[in-house]
Amino acid sequence: MTKITFIGAGSVGFTRGLTRDILTFPLLTDATLALVDTDPERLEYARKSVQTIVDRGNYPAKVEATQNRAEALNGADIVIITINAYGVDIFRHDVEIPKQYGIDTNIGDSRGPSGIFRFLRTLPIMLDIVHDIERYCPDATLLNYTNPMAMLCRGITHESKIKMTGLCHSVQGTAEMLARWIGAEMSDITYTCAGINHMAWYLKYEWKGEDAYPLLRKAMEREEVYNEEIVRNEMFLNLDYYITESSGHNSEYNWWFRKRPDLIEKYCTHGTGWNPGEYAYIVKRYQERESTWREDMNKWMAEEFSLERGHEYASYIINGLLGGEPFEFYGNVPNNGLIDNLPANACVEVPVWASKKGFSPVRVGSLPPQVAILTNLSSQVEELAVEGSLTGNPRLIFQAIAHDPLTAAMLSLAETRQMVNQLFEQNRQYLPQFKNFSV
Repeated sequence: MTKITFIGAGSVGFTRGLTRDILTFPLLTDATLALVDTDPERLEYARKSVQTIVDRGNYPAKVEATQNRAEALNGADIVIITINAYGVDIFRHDVEIPKQYGIDTNIGDSRGPSGIFRFLRTLPIMLDIVHDIERYCPDATLLNYTNPMAMLCRGITHESKIKMTGLCHSVQGTAEMLARWIGAEMSDITYTCAGINHMAWYLKYEWKGEDAYPLLRKAMEREEVYNEEIVRNEMFLNLDYYITESSGHNSEYNWWFRKRPDLIEKYCTHGTGWNPGEYAYIVKRYQERESTWREDMNKWMAEEFSLERGHEYASYIINGLLGGEPFEFYGNVPNNGLIDNLPANACVEVPVWASKKGFSPVRVGSLPPQVAILTNLSSQVEELAVEGSLTGNPRLIFQAIAHDPLTAAMLSLAETRQMVNQLFEQNRQYLPQFKNFSV
């Protein structure tokens, strides 16, 4: 019997989706599903939703819910992390303080000053969880879904030898979107993608064995296709490779789209993938979810729903690791000779095979130079931020943020230092790794 532990199970929609997928595999129908969350109300909703899936599917699985993390981890084979450290009332300052300095953030959970401070608050919690995994289930495999993905995975692999990978929707989701644009069935599409999380590039994208990029360029001549993802489409038309993750995210990761109001209006307020692409959209979205999630959960449990497996990687990976069919996915792993022109040991996103042997990442080689420049810069910024967090050095955090493309396009070094000091002051009580908070 397999034991799968969900930490952050109060992310109820995610927990129930993963549970539905996991239980569709014959190897996993009798799994023990151990749910953990710091919020007792959310934990109870998670327990009820998972039990509802088990009951409706008539599965022999066992559901456990506890706030005792050690109890939930004891003997686990798989650990899935989906935490949101401290919530939107804290996260909103990551967006609102940079806005005072002219940095207009749409999402802000992965890169830039907002993503870095979210990382700084989250890493100590993640490392506490990892040390508990080392103590209570050292042979378990960790699947991380928490953002900022690349920095958290890098921080964990720097400090621990546990088996792990980070998972994101963006590679498969974008591949499906591109297939729709050119009128192709996904069963006829093959691709190779590589880079870093949210900034991986389709080095090959083929339909029935032929390069599909010319068809994609043709599709973008249609207004409805171009307008669906304006930022990413502009990047493709100028850099020649398509990037993963939404335009809302990618508008923040470079110099080109959010440094002037007219550019934001032209490129970012329509077709960002997080409509509208307005300032602080994700903060508003989190706040709306906070007010409706109970009602949404009660409604979901009262209605009929499908038990059909979805497209998340996790269940396929778990099945492969436990001896089922090997599965290729795109995972976040250390760069041990996988991408030549990104920093060694940095967290990269590449093809990975999951099988009874464990994880087997696939070497990709070098990224094309025109996309390697931005990707390398972002990866080096992440490396510096991770080092700053692990050593408790606020000056390294300032220097990382100073090299963030959007920050550098908007602020002088003196202004950046002032902003970072203000962010540190706002976050003092959530950053135990720092003794000094001034840069």
